Amino acid sequence: MNSLFWKMTIMLIVGSFLYSAPGLSQVSPTTEKSARVRITQGPEIERNDFVVIIRWTSNNPGGAPEHYGVVRYGTNPKELSQTAKSPIRLNPGHSETVFRVRIDDLKPRTTYYYKVEAMESNGKDDGFKSEVKQFTTN
Repeated sequence: MNSLFWKMTIMLIVGSFLYSAPGLSQVSPTTEKSARVRITQGPEIERNDFVVIIRWTSNNPGGAPEHYGVVRYGTNPKELSQTAKSPIRLNPGHSETVFRVRIDDLKPRTTYYYKVEAMESNGKDDGFKSEVKQFTTN
């Protein structure tokens, strides 16, 4: 009985050590920056009655694992004064990255203009911007 107690105690200690630091296995390494980042698909609009999501794909920009997809938008194509952004974690094993940025609180029956870009979590630009596109809300 005493032997069973010690085996259970050791298993509990080892098990708690292995599961106490799950973040260690989830840290993505910094990868080599891409020489040229470009949009390979999109940007495209996903929408319903209450929200617009802008989605695009680029080659993997590399660098730090944490990035942001960024949409600059507004009702004047020459003044994109509003910004929406969404965090993403790059997968160093994938050659492409899909960005999705949600835009809330849009006015109904209004035409909006936008362009997309991406940046590292430190604010460093990934070096690409789309041309200005547009959509109209319902």
